[in-house]
Amino acid sequence: MSQATETILVVEDDAIVRMLIVDVLEELEFAVLEAEDGNTALVFLEDAGRSIDLMMTDMGLPGMDGKELAAKARELRPTLPVLFASGYAESLEVPAGMASIGKPFSIDQLRDKVKGMLPA
Repeated sequence: MSQATETILVVEDDAIVRMLIVDVLEELEFAVLEAEDGNTALVFLEDAGRSIDLMMTDMGLPGMDGKELAAKARELRPTLPVLFASGYAESLEVPAGMASIGKPFSIDQLRDKVKGMLPA
């Protein structure tokens, strides 16, 4: 009997970075949804039948930035954990229930941060 796999929504406009993050998360046996911008991410978030356990978003997205996306995500899913990825994570102020990870990050840092944010 396999355990249920958590689903992570990865929002990153850089296709190569997104691919790397997705590869790492899939190796860690997470199910991954990919979005290249906030509007694409919202399509997933608005689908009430779709389980999403964590959203990982770049701060600097085209159009709607990561913080705006997180605010909209929380309107739709009030308890959704959000992980911001940013080259400026140390100076980033994140809302309660959200966290940030600095780019570039290692596979271990990403794994530990994601696992730490998911309900045990």
